[in-house]
Amino acid sequence: MKGNSRKASMRFIVLMTVLIPIVCVWHVRESSAGLDPAPNLQGFGQKIFRVESGLYPFVQIYIRTFNQNMDPLINLNIANIGLMVKGQVYDPAKRQYNIQSIRSREEAIRSILVIDTSKSMQGAPFDAALRAAARFIDAKRFQDQVAVVALDDNINGYTLVSNFERDPGALGRRIADISATGRKTRLYDGIAAALKLAAGTGAGGTTTTDAQYVASTSIVVFSDGKDEASAITRQDLMNRISSLKIPVPIYSLAYTKIKPEYLKNLQALSKNSFGKYFHIGKAYNQMTRTVEDIQNILQSDYVVMFRAYLPVDGEKHIVKVGVEYPSGSGKMRYESGEFEAISPPNFPKILEMQQRLNEIFPPLPDANPYMTNPYAPVAPVQVRVAVPQAARSRK
Repeated sequence: MKGNSRKASMRFIVLMTVLIPIVCVWHVRESSAGLDPAPNLQGFGQKIFRVESGLYPFVQIYIRTFNQNMDPLINLNIANIGLMVKGQVYDPAKRQYNIQSIRSREEAIRSILVIDTSKSMQGAPFDAALRAAARFIDAKRFQDQVAVVALDDNINGYTLVSNFERDPGALGRRIADISATGRKTRLYDGIAAALKLAAGTGAGGTTTTDAQYVASTSIVVFSDGKDEASAITRQDLMNRISSLKIPVPIYSLAYTKIKPEYLKNLQALSKNSFGKYFHIGKAYNQMTRTVEDIQNILQSDYVVMFRAYLPVDGEKHIVKVGVEYPSGSGKMRYESGEFEAISPPNFPKILEMQQRLNEIFPPLPDANPYMTNPYAPVAPVQVRVAVPQAARSRK
């Protein structure tokens, strides 16, 4: 008996010796996930941009995915997605959630083009930047909105060439009027102005008056990265980017005729904002293809929609979206967000949209969209101790 017990103990020790390093490695990967997406997460990750519960009990989660090169993951479907509300996992077989590409949806995408107009950009670099800006506009969808900021000698360090606009023709005419005549480039002030513009709301533009729901806003910078006498420092700008509740990614097209060391400023801004840095250098003809890649990133976001079953309490509740990639690999990465359990007003437009979502996610009779895990912890059983009749009598 002692020999068998000793063998069992040895097997247990060997098993734990194998399992503990696996668990520790998993925790290290999970805890380091947000530091730098490139080397972690088995080569992929995602970022929740916003969670909308204005149509509660229907909730929409907007996510941007990326691989180790910060390019979007393609062809995600319900088989790749795990959804968790307050620690409970949704069962995909109950059809209470799904995922769609933003490319096929009606929401608008907003972009702000920030264009360096200093004299050092004159000639081939500036001409290529304007052509690329025009191509970016041509590649957008009809409902998408673009604003244009020129870094110039204005007292603020920039000029708002165009507010958010959907009409490609109007945008094209305004870009054509920009010239490279600036003496200084207040890069950080111009990008700060773009961030402020991104936080605003408004209609689709001066020639398209109907408002459009906006899914995300990004900034595209055409510059050599050199800042001259901005009112704010690079660190100030980095702090503003880090404190944004809703991310505004910065995509940098970094090209130069002067010192290449300034390009690192753009690289830092892009990395800090979950954007992407494109090193153009002196290969100016690459700009047009690069803006097409940026448009592909913006249009490759995903929307996870689900029906919530929590009662309306006005409180915020945690939701997690997990992405398994490649499908069937078991490599899952979760990102957290939160939604409010609120009762929206009975406006006709809201009721119409709720009705459409109700047809997609019909309510379950048992109000239980969750999956049952046979290994999940259970509440301890309350054991009642019987008291003898004699003892009860004495009381």
